[in-house]
Amino acid sequence: MNGILPLWKPRGMTSHDCVMRIRTLFETKKVGHTGTLDPEVEGVLGICIGEGTKLVPYLTKGSKTYVATVTLGTATETEDAHGRVIKEKEVHQSISDEDINAVLKEFIGNIIQIPPMYSAIRVKGKRLYEYARANEYVERPERSVSIHSIDVLDSYDEQSQSFSIEVTCSQGTYIRTLCVDIGEKLGYPAHMSALVRTKASSFSAEETITFSHIQEAKELGKREELLYPLQRGIGEMEQVEVDEATRVKIHHGNKLPTPSSVQTFPFAYVSKQQLLAIYDHHPTETGIVKPVRVFNTYGRR
Repeated sequence: MNGILPLWKPRGMTSHDCVMRIRTLFETKKVGHTGTLDPEVEGVLGICIGEGTKLVPYLTKGSKTYVATVTLGTATETEDAHGRVIKEKEVHQSISDEDINAVLKEFIGNIIQIPPMYSAIRVKGKRLYEYARANEYVERPERSVSIHSIDVLDSYDEQSQSFSIEVTCSQGTYIRTLCVDIGEKLGYPAHMSALVRTKASSFSAEETITFSHIQEAKELGKREELLYPLQRGIGEMEQVEVDEATRVKIHHGNKLPTPSSVQTFPFAYVSKQQLLAIYDHHPTETGIVKPVRVFNTYGRR
């Protein structure tokens, strides 16, 4: 079986937990996920199976959409609702949508983030959360991320002191940190009190499949019907249709002349609606492209 499974990750499971369970349900070791979600977060998690695992880097780089709840008045050491409160300030006024939107506009485009101490980024060979748990300080590297869009979904609620936003962003964006920074711009300590991923790359929440659906399909012998074709994993990458002779060359991993129609790299070769390979510039030969991924699925799904 080869393809992509858009899983709805439930709360309480790590992304690795999901991979391990999919390996059992699909009876294969060739399973990978396309972007970590914290255990307390639910939402769209792309799972690649079989030859689909070769697409993991491309799906991981795709944009993500989240719905997050920003709570004002308290900041936590983890930047979410599960950490120890480290700062408090009473919110005396109601926050209007106009106030929030004025701040949100400042975050659209490329921004610099400092990853939270409770994150999995490695610094000097250790993950940041390992330093945090040991009460050790380490300088965190800044990183550039892109916020494609950000909008208010639910207005500020005085009782909960929170409001909800929808964010579409690049790989590597920390929504927890974004919520903290939004709160600071509004004049208050803040944290992210809830998060759901509603879209990952080309897959939306409406297309996702739950573990109960997978279990049912397994019992009926219909697991393969749950998988989306590999071509869904290349997003808006250019595609070049080839003839049978060229397909054989691609299957053997041959270098090829650069197609005149291709404008962006890398690009994909396809045949009869099946993904054959992803090619990119050759590092030393002008006018030549070389394979970076070859998919051994021709004649099969």
